[in-house]
Amino acid sequence: MKSTVEQISPTRVKLNVEVPFEELSADFDRTYKTLASQIRIPGFRPGKAPAKLIEARVGRDSILAQVVNDAIPGKYSEAVAETETKAIGQPEIDLAELKYGESITFTAEVDVRPEIELPDYSSLAVEVDAIEIEDSAVDEQLEGLRARFGTLKGVERAAADGDFVSIDLAATVDGEAVDEASTEGLSHEVGSGQLIDGLDEAIVGLAAGESKVFTSTLVAGEHAGTEADVTVTVNSVKERELPEVDDEFAQMASEFDTVAELKDSLRERVAQSAKIEQANAIRDKVLAALLEQVEIPLPESVVDAEIEGQQHQIIHALGHDDEQLNKFLEAQGTTREEWDAKAREEAETSVKTQLLLDAIAEQQETEVSQDELTQQILFQAQRYGMQPQEFISQLTQANQVGAVYADVRRGKALAGIVDDVTVTDTAGATVDTAEFFGGDDADDAEATDEA
Repeated sequence: MKSTVEQISPTRVKLNVEVPFEELSADFDRTYKTLASQIRIPGFRPGKAPAKLIEARVGRDSILAQVVNDAIPGKYSEAVAETETKAIGQPEIDLAELKYGESITFTAEVDVRPEIELPDYSSLAVEVDAIEIEDSAVDEQLEGLRARFGTLKGVERAAADGDFVSIDLAATVDGEAVDEASTEGLSHEVGSGQLIDGLDEAIVGLAAGESKVFTSTLVAGEHAGTEADVTVTVNSVKERELPEVDDEFAQMASEFDTVAELKDSLRERVAQSAKIEQANAIRDKVLAALLEQVEIPLPESVVDAEIEGQQHQIIHALGHDDEQLNKFLEAQGTTREEWDAKAREEAETSVKTQLLLDAIAEQQETEVSQDELTQQILFQAQRYGMQPQEFISQLTQANQVGAVYADVRRGKALAGIVDDVTVTDTAGATVDTAEFFGGDDADDAEATDEA
């Protein structure tokens, strides 16, 4: 087989492939065997009819077309490997006229990874916020710990922020009940903002047995993006009683004997969290600096696929109904043109980022171990609240294990170059990046950011 490459643009090539007819002999044998098992010819058992009789029954040209159609995907893959083409996306294949006994020729246009000229990383400099540990942050941690050990007590008064209520919800659109937006006995913390817009404001001031109607935009189901009249009924109101902050509380809530020791531990936790936030900021700033400095041609078909992926979930949830989509966009305060433009901008940034990090990974010869891949899969399974084996099964069925591998490799490649970049904070101090980017701990910083 002969293969040549023509560069059409920085992101697209044409492969010219010629396959000698004799190279298809194994493909002909498989096709004849398949046809022999399907065609019944008098005097021959299934699968035993000779090729000449099958050819006479089906036609030589039809058999040739089937052989070539079956063979082309493999021959295309061979051509990609032979020419070391960094293909991405699906090829557009143009098959020349077929003639029995003659070489098979076809062309395949496909997007490719562009050549990216990477800078000297030591020439990059970024600035991040200095780490400041505020007493209020420690107090917030302490209050969170108190809340975990608080108790709920029923009260005979109207609901207020911070209370826990049991509520019933019922929604209607144009007077018609929306079953999927209705529920009974739902537990909710007032002021948490965890449910639909307007709910917390409606609950405040309601006592047990009282109701209120408010307007909100539904975010899921058949009526996603549509305004609905929602009735909330309060069944009960409970307030949380918090324990006193004393040594007894410290012993109950932690391994420490005194409040002072507990606060010191919380301060260390806040400091570690601040360091992780700073590490994530460093990573983001380095990536932004690279994207601004490096020229990255964009493969259009890959960008288009990214846009489709971004918009598909919403369009599918709306039943591919243009009217519902328009209502959704109206509720979001945007137009279809603005939505499409934003999707393209985000897709272009996403593709640029992937291409850049892939180029860095190739340059740095970044490798991902099986343990690193497994750890990332387990982390994502936990993030989505799924059992690891179930999550792995879904990844495998969706052919997404490779995508997870690529994401881990990209994150590892970026972490691997951060140590070469000059990093200072807003106080003018040089930031030591070794803790999170100088070794295996870099993966921990990335995993924390993913959460």
